[in-house]
Amino acid sequence: MKYIIRDATKEDMAQVLNLIQELADFENESDAVEVTESELIRDGFGAQPAFKCFVSEVNNKVEGIAIVFHRFSSWKGKILHLEDLVVSKSMRGKGIGTALLDEVVKYGHQLGVKRINWEVLDWNENAIALYEKKGATILRDWDVVHLNATGIRNYISNINS
Repeated sequence: MKYIIRDATKEDMAQVLNLIQELADFENESDAVEVTESELIRDGFGAQPAFKCFVSEVNNKVEGIAIVFHRFSSWKGKILHLEDLVVSKSMRGKGIGTALLDEVVKYGHQLGVKRINWEVLDWNENAIALYEKKGATILRDWDVVHLNATGIRNYISNINS
């Protein structure tokens, strides 16, 4: 099977959004996706893009994505965050995920980052095995902390009261 890895375009964002939803379904968070195609276009392709997206294309269809953005570590300096690495269910096990991860690591290397971060669910054994095989360290003693939109509003209202 032939596939190509390339930078995403605005025209890919509908298919990218479909894969984001497929990931949410896989993670049992089907109702969690709020981002829209127009937001992906606005935020990924404006004057100051908030993210970069790589896609894997098979027969003119996007079958995999890797979304990254810049971060800064007070200990390390510039780092890159891999937000999502998704391969469509029908294409898993064909090397697309590895090829996308390779592209992310090459991109981070070109940028001169000191680290590439991402999260993985503790039950996603296939992904964990791939990441460890590639030399990544799984930090099992850290918890991910999120403050969602409602939490932000509540936090702000508590500051102001």
